Amino acid sequence: MRSRKSWLADQQAFSFDTLGLIAGVDEAGRGPLAGPVVAAAVILDELCPIDGLKDSKQVAPRKRDRLFDEIRAKALCCCIAQASVEEIDSLNILQATLLAMRRAVEGLRLKPAKVLVDGKQVPKLMVRAQAIVKGDAKVRAISAASILAKVHRDRLCLELHAQHPQYGFAQHKGYPSSRHLAALREHGACDAHRRSFAPVRSALNLL
Repeated sequence: MRSRKSWLADQQAFSFDTLGLIAGVDEAGRGPLAGPVVAAAVILDELCPIDGLKDSKQVAPRKRDRLFDEIRAKALCCCIAQASVEEIDSLNILQATLLAMRRAVEGLRLKPAKVLVDGKQVPKLMVRAQAIVKGDAKVRAISAASILAKVHRDRLCLELHAQHPQYGFAQHKGYPSSRHLAALREHGACDAHRRSFAPVRSALNLL
């Protein structure tokens, strides 16, 4: 088990001038051709450490599922939010992602003193925020947020698969795999597809 000193070090490494709660924020689903973009915000509890937190892409699916439950049980608070396909198409994917992040932070039960966001840009918030490139590998609260967002979105894709099995959402999670593109050409787009994305537009133009 990590010491309190070690835990505080990675939570405050990018926020020496900030006292109070630190929230980590990350998203899942910017690249897929279908489904919402999902964001999560997490404030971890230093008295309830969670082992194995790292970038969700580096965690096996079964372990991600276990960590998802552990994070929700042990974090001081967390919130998962999203921006819809309609919002993605009307705003663009970047702005929709920032919107989902803002919703996640604003949905936290506790107000953080500062928000650390994975990537290069931060949403407009009423609290201080800092973008950290590869933050999901550097800050444990961001790692936790990445796991919540990833698992939640993957589960949404399983629901999409049940509704539209012809596209194979359970396998590719909406990303532009060869199978997904072939299904788009054959069946056209469903209501979950992002029509502002070029591969979806191209498939529709072929019909």
